[in-house]
Amino acid sequence: MKRLMIICTGNSCRSQMAHGLLNSLNLKIEVYSAGTKPEKVNQFAVVAMNKIGIDISKYISNSVDEYISKKFDFVITLCDNAKDVCPTFVNAKIFCHKHFLDPANAKGSNKEKQVIYDNVRNELREYFFDFSRKEFI
Repeated sequence: MKRLMIICTGNSCRSQMAHGLLNSLNLKIEVYSAGTKPEKVNQFAVVAMNKIGIDISKYISNSVDEYISKKFDFVITLCDNAKDVCPTFVNAKIFCHKHFLDPANAKGSNKEKQVIYDNVRNELREYFFDFSRKEFI
């Protein structure tokens, strides 16, 4: 079984949504997510995922430091900051990077912010669906 690590700065939005999306695909992979500066899972991200039938409300944020010595087939960073400050995973076979807008920086009303989270979720879904088709199917 392949192992995949998803990393962003806070492990509160993008990486949590990606983690939930990958788990929902029922692939034969173990998915992990972590942050370089972990924060509480963002409730806008939880709502965005609930809209497509994926519950991440019980997910917790983890630090990349917890996983640095573990073996992974893929390590994927989802923001430039994480890519720049992420420690080197010497036991990773493949490192990938794709920057996604940080929805935690969204401004405006709650409704306007939710639209940003939903858009980022959709971009993550498209990216990871394509990624999984290339790597696991």
